[in-house]
Amino acid sequence: MNNSGTVEPDEFAKAIEKIGIMIPTKQDLDTLFNLYDTDRSGGLSYKEFSAALFTRPGTASGGAKGNRSPEELAEALKAKLISRGSRGFIGLQRQFKIMDDNNSRSLDKYEFTKAMTDYMLGFTEGEIQKLFAYFDFDRSGLIEFDEFIRAIRGPMNNTRKRVVAQAFKKLDKDGNGWIDINDIRGVYNAVKHPDVLQGKKTEDQILQEFLETFETAHSMRNNQAPNHVVTKEEFDEYYNNISASIDDDAYFQTMMENAWKLTEDSRKGMGTKGWSGDNSAKQRAAAAQSGSNIFGTAPRKEAPKEQNLAENANDQQLLENLRERLKKRGTRGISSISKKFKIADDNRSGTLDKEEFAKAMHDFRIGMNPRQVARTFDLFDRDGSGDISYDEFLRMVRGEMNQFRQGIAMKAFKIMDKDGSGQLDINDIRGTYNAKQHPDVKAGKKTED
Repeated sequence: MNNSGTVEPDEFAKAIEKIGIMIPTKQDLDTLFNLYDTDRSGGLSYKEFSAALFTRPGTASGGAKGNRSPEELAEALKAKLISRGSRGFIGLQRQFKIMDDNNSRSLDKYEFTKAMTDYMLGFTEGEIQKLFAYFDFDRSGLIEFDEFIRAIRGPMNNTRKRVVAQAFKKLDKDGNGWIDINDIRGVYNAVKHPDVLQGKKTEDQILQEFLETFETAHSMRNNQAPNHVVTKEEFDEYYNNISASIDDDAYFQTMMENAWKLTEDSRKGMGTKGWSGDNSAKQRAAAAQSGSNIFGTAPRKEAPKEQNLAENANDQQLLENLRERLKKRGTRGISSISKKFKIADDNRSGTLDKEEFAKAMHDFRIGMNPRQVARTFDLFDRDGSGDISYDEFLRMVRGEMNQFRQGIAMKAFKIMDKDGSGQLDINDIRGTYNAKQHPDVKAGKKTED
């Protein structure tokens, strides 16, 4: 506008406004300007502007930045997404969906590379590969949304770190720097757990599962079995993942305080041995009697070596073994089960054939021989098609409903079973389901019956 040969921030802002792009805040506008202003002179030359618009990965100007770390590359991507209005969780979710061309809820290398090119960041091919590896922390060859959001949002800020540290101190009753089963006995009561009440598991097994929850992120990253000792690093990483999906600091703090009862009184007591109380001596004595050393010099215990399944294991044992081994690899919820399925599906067909299933059982270290793997495949392949669909895989890994859910399902069944015959027929549902307004009935294509 002033014919100086460079574009200053105020001129840049007016140009952006003229072409109809709305930038939410001045901070976002400055971030966008700085993406173009590579020499940080405060003014854009024609060379900088054209290079930023038209440089593609692998060109000379893009290659000049090839020594950037994965964290710096992620920051550059984050700044670009912010400039597009993607500040919060919802905005990043929208950008991920734009990148996900085949709607698989994950990004393969082709989709990720295409997105980086479309965003015109000037990344070299090597930088894109480096960035992809940084996002794909479980090395599955795909970037899932939770991996994407975690890498973009980065670690917790100091406000969140402080409240997480308070929770860790409260759990670490003996103050030895890690959390084990002795620390949580008085915090998490497993006596009323359904599996304990039914005799399926002991209280200690439930407590160990509770500890596994906080080891999940590290287990997925390293494909290692948990050792039921939670370090501060593992605890922080667990909450880093949760933090990434929560925009509001106040909400995060309230969640932590409610979950761990971090009242003002308890905070005052943190950092002292008072949290161990009279139980600390008892814990030491119990540990000494059991031969364990919870005050040993090494903060990590060796995980017990996993044994292969017995040759004469029945079908139920095969399934239970598989479920337990997958849990130890960090596979607990639907999201992580989906991830394991995609890893196993080498040809991206949406199903697993016998070869893919057998390879997955070997890679996941399930501990079954080839004959047991073949039997397990048949158990998963419920429709006998010769392939395992995702629904079949999910159904078998998750198993039957627990008693609580079964109870709710039976209540619904009793409401439908109006004549109490134990079966639902057309007479039971006439008064429950009204078919008169169904499009096919109104069009005369079908009767209500």
